[in-house]
Amino acid sequence: MGDTFARIYDVVRQIPRGRVATYGQVAVLAGNARWARVVGYALHANPEPGTIPCHRVVDRSGRLAPAFAFGGEGAQRRLLAEEGVTTREDGTVDLSVYLWNGLKEGETP
Repeated sequence: MGDTFARIYDVVRQIPRGRVATYGQVAVLAGNARWARVVGYALHANPEPGTIPCHRVVDRSGRLAPAFAFGGEGAQRRLLAEEGVTTREDGTVDLSVYLWNGLKEGETP
């Protein structure tokens, strides 16, 4: 799992402030579309929460993690809010506004 987790962490580090990515999106970018659950496991075991911004990962409907490993859903909501990402009353982020395009800064599609 070490190499897999490392690939996942590399992708998550690239998510810019003020943006979110889905577990599935991170899985695809890390090399395997079937790793969405593995992404969740990796983020729960995040060895560097201040460096690897796992709070920027949400589910496919934009829902925050109810069991966010670093303080619960409220902490994830607060961390996103500090970056300008607003959360709806139902606990979701508007993916049409905040979803990361998967490109590194300066890359063009």
